[in-house]
Order: sequence, then C-alpha cells, then structure tokens
Amino acid sequence: MTADDFVETLRSEYQTSLSRLGSSKSLYADTAGEMDPAAVTAAALADERAAAETFDAWATDTEGPLSEAFADAASLARDHAETLAGETEADVPDAPAIYAVLAEHSTAVERLGGVVGRSLVVEQKTTQRTGFFTGQADPQTAQTFRGFGEDVEAQLEQAVDLLAGQCAGEDDWAAAEAAASEVIEEAYDEYVETLEGMGVNPKDVC
Repeated sequence: MTADDFVETLRSEYQTSLSRLGSSKSLYADTAGEMDPAAVTAAALADERAAAETFDAWATDTEGPLSEAFADAASLARDHAETLAGETEADVPDAPAIYAVLAEHSTAVERLGGVVGRSLVVEQKTTQRTGFFTGQADPQTAQTFRGFGEDVEAQLEQAVDLLAGQCAGEDDWAAAEAAASEVIEEAYDEYVETLEGMGVNPKDVC
C-alpha cells in the first residue's frame, strides 16, 4: 500500500459515514439541537481542546521527529482553541468520543493512523461549520473555519508522509488503517446515538 492508497481507501470505505459527519444533521448533533453561532463555536472549541491535550500527551512520550510533529499539532490545536474561546460564551460540551479512542493508541503507526482518521472527520465538520457561518452572513468567522480546514488538510498530509516512513510493510499499514477506521467509526457511532437520542433519523443526509 502507498500513502495515497491509504487515504483514498479510507475515503472510499467510509464515504457515507464521512458525508453524514459533514452534514447539517451532524452540526445539529454537535450542538444538542441549538444550531446557533455560539453553540457551533463551542462544539469546535471542545474538539480543539481535546486534540491539544491528546497530542501533548503523545509528544511527551515520543522521541525525535514524531514528538516534534505531535507537539506542533498540539500547539496548532491550542491556537485554534484560543481563537474560538474569544468568540463564544456558550457552555463548552464534553470532548467528542473519538478522543477516548485516540488515547488508547500507543504505537507510532496507530497514532499516525488515528491522526488521519481524526483529520478526515474534522475536515468534514469544518466544511459544514464554514458553510454555517457563511449562511449566517458572518464572513469573518467563516474564513476562520476555512483556515482551520486548510490546517487540517496540511496535518493530514503530514501524518500520511510520516506514516510512509514508519510503515515497514503491509502489517503496519493494516494497523494504521485499523486505527484510523476506529476513529471514524467512533465519530459516526456518536453521531447516530446522539441524533437517535434526540428523536432524529441520522441517515437522511442534509
């Protein structure tokens, strides 16, 4: 497997799940039905804070270029969180469920696969948040999230490049794919469970 094959395989396998995670219903689930600017921003803030904590922990118990990459990822998430914290006074929800999954990843290959999975999920959610603020006639906040999306894309590319150097064979690529899949599946399961708990059908994309 090549690095390009790795990402394309995940996008293809989870096309439906990722599409739904990038829908307005996903935004509805993330905000517990609030769907207002403060709640949308608070949901994104919860994600970035959890990402910073996760990546900081990984940077601490990793050495070399990987440690630096995780430290940079943590720093970027903190920067995002700081920006968002200044934009909302809404209560910040609990961290998304994917971060409990990511915390269980212990090897370099698993962690990098987890970063790819997280990036694919956040990529979809960020696109929807950008569109939300565009629809709210708030181009400044829309541009903020558009910039976050560019950061996620760069982080995805970096993780895949690092994986290419870490994977010695198909077993390593399979472990990375399993880790990424676990993250995407957890994100989708949380989406489904949240909407069903609110009496909403999660399978109609909108």
